[in-house]
Amino acid sequence: MSSPHASPHPGALSVRRLLPPGLLFALPFLTLFALFMLWPLGHGLWMALTDQSLSAHDPSFIGLDNFTEALRDAEMWRALGHTLWFTALSTVPLVAVALGMALLVHTGVPGQWVWRLAFFAPYLLPVGVVSLLWIWLCQPDLGLYNHLLAVVGLDQVAWLSDESVAMWAIVLTTLWWTVGFNFLLYLAALQSIPDHLYEAAAIDGAGAWRRLWSVTLPQLSRITMVITVLQVLASLKVFDQVYLLTKGGPNNSTRPVIEYVYDVGFTGYRLGYASAISYIFFALVVLASAAQYAAFRRREK
Repeated sequence: MSSPHASPHPGALSVRRLLPPGLLFALPFLTLFALFMLWPLGHGLWMALTDQSLSAHDPSFIGLDNFTEALRDAEMWRALGHTLWFTALSTVPLVAVALGMALLVHTGVPGQWVWRLAFFAPYLLPVGVVSLLWIWLCQPDLGLYNHLLAVVGLDQVAWLSDESVAMWAIVLTTLWWTVGFNFLLYLAALQSIPDHLYEAAAIDGAGAWRRLWSVTLPQLSRITMVITVLQVLASLKVFDQVYLLTKGGPNNSTRPVIEYVYDVGFTGYRLGYASAISYIFFALVVLASAAQYAAFRRREK
């Protein structure tokens, strides 16, 4: 029978000497991070330097040829332009509408739980359900939107098959689907604003609009920065709803860069070239994030 005061196993002591206690606790996460993040990143970079293809089993090292070709690829730049255009169209309403919704609920309108559920519920739907729903709504002959246009005497619109309208339809779908997340962040921030700030403003004679501009919006500046950064990153990574609604059409007028990567890699079988495009896009996203962060930091100073 072992003594209760027996010394720990020598192997355990050696592990503790080699690894600090904090690292032992972080080791499971670090292992998964290396397995599912660092290794794929490294492997993808290696693929970008080869002519890896789904139709060939022995890739050859070609250096930076894929990156050089990508920088000269007009279709890649066109797809990148569509991505930036979608980001510009969607970011402002997804921030502004979410703020308006949060202010509406926070003012104490009757039936707050109904408003919160209605605003946030679409965000819980999978993208397949959202896309199918909006395809029905945008049907040229039987869709609700064209029916409403006909009621007021306007011409029908080919929401998903007209090059001049399709991107706007995708933005509207994305707004309805994802604005609930930003709404929730704004609502939490509004509830954390101290009441004494509003009381002091009211004593000074500030009305509702003055309290909004002088108290509420300045207190929300940090969360607005966070929401804007998150929204820009999310919009830059758009793929699912575009692919399901229009498949990048009509005439590739809505194809984002991630869908172009998918087409090149899994339709054109050029995995190495698709990886190179992915890393170019990744670098642009990092630069955009750094620029946003620097701009907001400058404003705070």
